[in-house]
Amino acid sequence: MAILYFDEAEVGRLRTAGPYQVSKDEIIEFAKKFDPQPFHVDEEAAARSVFAGLTASSAHTFAILISLLSKTQPFSLRVMAGLGFDELRLPAPVRPGDELGLEVAILEKRETKSHSDRGVVRNQIHLRNQKREIVLQCIGTVLVARRPVASS
Repeated sequence: MAILYFDEAEVGRLRTAGPYQVSKDEIIEFAKKFDPQPFHVDEEAAARSVFAGLTASSAHTFAILISLLSKTQPFSLRVMAGLGFDELRLPAPVRPGDELGLEVAILEKRETKSHSDRGVVRNQIHLRNQKREIVLQCIGTVLVARRPVASS
């Protein structure tokens, strides 16, 4: 897999990762530790909820996204640091048996004013299930290393 510097990143370029299979046991285990709402840990309670069934917590869904970001193909960026996520939305729930795939497109890039060795890249991120429904979308901003200048 190619790892690109800021200079090589092209606006519009797409990278993908996945699939990631979500199991009932994983949903329950994660929720018990981090988000113990009844619709995340108890199938009977979940059936009576607005979701009408067991769903992954938003924190779990976001954790899957973070995991997949490090596995994008055909390239990844030389990320120095994450700067934040904007416009985060969860339009559809993640359910047991879902197979998730990640799509990341470079929206824009800009040089930093204070450091010549890095730039800022903003990415449009979509996490989709096997029906191609978006389960999480956001804009992620990262600090990316520039290609080192060769010394003479």
